[in-house]
This record gives sequence, structure tokens and C-alpha cells, in this order.
Amino acid sequence: MSSHGESWVKCPHCDHRILLSYEISDGSQEFYQDCSACCHPIHINMEIDEQHKTIRLFIDADDEQIF
Repeated sequence: MSSHGESWVKCPHCDHRILLSYEISDGSQEFYQDCSACCHPIHINMEIDEQHKTIRLFIDADDEQIF
């Protein structure tokens, strides 16, 4: 598995697609990145499964007020 990755994700606020870059060597992590279109923070939870060599990204607004 390489030490970094990239994935296209959809902003949960405005549905704009952004290219998300992440560092795999840091292990599973939780972080925020602002959307380049609407500037709202996107909550990203990254789970790395070393055994199966998979990465799962969970994207949400982290805001219960989003309808």
C-alpha cells in the first residue's frame, strides 16, 4: 500500500465534487477539509484495514442541522 492516496468525494453541503488527498502512513484518522466551492467544513473519517489492504472513507457534514 502506498503512503498517500486521492479520491473524488462529494461535498455533503453543496454536492460539489472535490479531489481529496490523504496520508495513509498516519493510519486510520478523522479530519476536516473545507469544500473548495461552498467553503463549509467536510468531516472525513478514514479507516485503513492493513490486513485486507483497503481504505474506507466516510464523508458527512458533521452538522445535524443539514436538511
